[in-house]
Amino acid sequence: MAEVAFRVVIPARYGAARLPGKPLRELAGRPLLAHVHERALASGAEEVVVATDHPEVARVAEGLGARVCLTDPGHASGTERLAEAVRLLGWPEGTLVVNLQGDEPLMPPELLAQAAADLAAHPQAPVATLCTPIATAAELFDPHVVKVVRDAAGYALYFSRAPIPWDREAFGTTEARLPPGSVHHRHIGLYAYRAGFLQRYVAWPPCPPERLESLEQLRVLWHGERIHVALALRPAPPGVDTEEDLARAERLLREEGREAG
Repeated sequence: MAEVAFRVVIPARYGAARLPGKPLRELAGRPLLAHVHERALASGAEEVVVATDHPEVARVAEGLGARVCLTDPGHASGTERLAEAVRLLGWPEGTLVVNLQGDEPLMPPELLAQAAADLAAHPQAPVATLCTPIATAAELFDPHVVKVVRDAAGYALYFSRAPIPWDREAFGTTEARLPPGSVHHRHIGLYAYRAGFLQRYVAWPPCPPERLESLEQLRVLWHGERIHVALALRPAPPGVDTEEDLARAERLLREEGREAG
């Protein structure tokens, strides 16, 4: 995989409904944001920026040595926050920007570089993202796990919370099971964008499938743009949305530390 120049923006909203003050919550003795920032730095990015709506998050981010961009608290998504940060920073339209959500303290740094390199390798696409094979029926049928179907060249056909593609033979029984030779893939919520495309994206209103599925990437496909989806070089643990997720992340970080030691 060729090395390419890219920048990382970490959208870090303070007022998460399920975990208020999420970027500042303690994880292994440090703010959750510190772990995310560390992963971004380890990716080889030219620059890492924290885009936040809260002065205390900004203060903590500056203490980590991050460049900070204060953004509108009214944004409905991390992508809107990302787009505002890119506009305020004045980055050229061709800049490759990786969006690392502020609740991903376990994201493997090499996946950030992979997403950026994949976008650079597919000039027809304004967006690139990653996926990984689904290993269990429980994961396939979990609506919190987003599934993606790709075409022969690796471009996204559709993203859904439903188990797609639907295996008529295997799924038509009372017992949900993963069929032999399954071609089902979980979407990893890590995106690389061309900076100029972000301003077009946020000017579009949410589309009907996006509203139904609550998946903002469907807006890209609705407007006829392409998203390239590469197989991730390694699995990506889930992000942090709840107290239970925070406890799980703590356990996984301890395991990482033991393996590194």
